[in-house]
Amino acid sequence: MLKEAELHILKNNIWYSQLPILFQDFITHHATQVHIERDQAVFHHGDAFDGIYAVLHGKIRLGYIDIEGNESIAAIAEPIMWCGEISLIDQQPRSHHAIAVEKSTILKISNTAIEDLLHTHPQFWFHIAQLSSQKLRLAFLELIAIQSQNISQRLAQRLLFILNGYGNHVHIENHMIHLSQEQLAQMLMCSRQTINQELHQLEQQGILKISFKKIEILNLPRLHTLAHATM
Repeated sequence: MLKEAELHILKNNIWYSQLPILFQDFITHHATQVHIERDQAVFHHGDAFDGIYAVLHGKIRLGYIDIEGNESIAAIAEPIMWCGEISLIDQQPRSHHAIAVEKSTILKISNTAIEDLLHTHPQFWFHIAQLSSQKLRLAFLELIAIQSQNISQRLAQRLLFILNGYGNHVHIENHMIHLSQEQLAQMLMCSRQTINQELHQLEQQGILKISFKKIEILNLPRLHTLAHATM
């Protein structure tokens, strides 16, 4: 069973905080903590479904590695973001990999436990659908941004996504993003040089401050205005 410190972190997850008490109690009693080292895989593309996960401490990069070893990064999951539910829904192998960026602690609800819950309480499928549709909504927003926004707007939107834990946070408690410019460039499918130029422009405008593998958001309203500006 989770302790009070872990529950405090978990309660800042929108999905968990809005679950009926019955299902919150299920998670607190069945989630186990797993400690993983840097570059250790939580799961790989093609693996069979073994449960769903939430990042409690640390960072997990979600993406894909091709046969030549080139990596694309879709997102970096930080506390308190859930992942792994897609294979629960479609009963297919993992669609991407999840690898620790640093030493991390994750919560795991095993496939056996969650499948038993769904058999006993099929109404929980609605909440699984909510968790998945949250990611689907952001994926559509990103697709629309690629087609209709310039790189400045896409960067601003992606920084907001990260800051809000890709829609997972009840409150934005920390305005510091721990991310390298190379990782950010991979997410936005552009060069590191382009990201560097765009970040420096935002820094000159007083919207953020750049440090080594860190970006501090100084003016959240202006970043939001830039992300949603019309062309």
